[in-house]
Amino acid sequence: MLPSTLEKTLFGVIATPVLHLADRHHVFTHLAANGPSLADDIATELGLDDDTLERMLLALTAFEIIQRAPTGHYSLPATMRPFLDPDDEQYIGGFINHLVEETAGRMPRLDSYLRHGKDSVDSPGSQPFASLYRNDEATRAFLNAMWDLSFAPSKELAALAGLADTVHLVDVGGASGPFAVAALHTSPALRATVFDLPQVQPYLEETRTAYDLGDRLTFKPGDFFTDDFPEGDCIAFGYILSDWPDQDCLQLLRKAHRGCPEHGRVLVMDRLFDNSRQGPLATSAMNLTMHLETQGRHRTADEFTALLREAGFPHSETHRSSGDKHVLIGYKSDPGRMCTTNGGTADHGVTPDD
Repeated sequence: MLPSTLEKTLFGVIATPVLHLADRHHVFTHLAANGPSLADDIATELGLDDDTLERMLLALTAFEIIQRAPTGHYSLPATMRPFLDPDDEQYIGGFINHLVEETAGRMPRLDSYLRHGKDSVDSPGSQPFASLYRNDEATRAFLNAMWDLSFAPSKELAALAGLADTVHLVDVGGASGPFAVAALHTSPALRATVFDLPQVQPYLEETRTAYDLGDRLTFKPGDFFTDDFPEGDCIAFGYILSDWPDQDCLQLLRKAHRGCPEHGRVLVMDRLFDNSRQGPLATSAMNLTMHLETQGRHRTADEFTALLREAGFPHSETHRSSGDKHVLIGYKSDPGRMCTTNGGTADHGVTPDD
């Protein structure tokens, strides 16, 4: 018998596509709406082949994604439902789709990267987001994936960031607005501007309408490497610095330093490696996808703190959330206080870093 961790890793090539198909064909939607159900009944209602569906459900049961009762009824465990129910804000269907439709197709590149190095394989001046934004369908799929990954965690991170005294938040590379919306809900007096590529604007406008944010949420088109940032007293980098190498991150952080007032600050939201780099699992896995899909990598809190200091933010704090994404706050000048924002636990840098 194989060790369980090796067995699950070995058959992961089956698990993710099956998870994707079950989501795509509304199997989880059915279970969320109807409760425990027989495979035949699910297949009849959804117009699916009953034998194929039963085999998929048995596989998902073995992977402990769903449960199967002795009567043959399948159900969604309470721990899984929020992430697989499209009506829940923690739903990750968009990200599952991205893994199958985009990331899986890039995996063969790893062999070439391993033998020759990424720089030798990729064409000079390659633009990592050109493919992700290649057409309207791809753009929407990618932004949906980023929303699914980011919106629910952003609520906690916005609270940890302590935005009560912030007047204008600039969300650099803010996509369709997951962090900006969370921040606006946290601080009713706040205004936010998402600064991103022009093709993102229609999706941000959809978000503004859906959440009835009016002129509290605006969009500024531009390239954050070549164009000036909009003015704001807090400049946020939500889940984007991991897309870029250190020198590019320094360029962006230095622009933020020049662009915010003396009392201003910068927020960095991202996954963080443990100092030992032995995990977490999601960070380690996504660090590999960064290699495939972007030019960046995931970092430790210490590495981000060093980047912030080199960019001109001598005082910083790291706040760990209850999830797998966390927030660092870099201050342009000494905040002059110990920070215990909203009870957030922290490792390195919970107090201003001198």
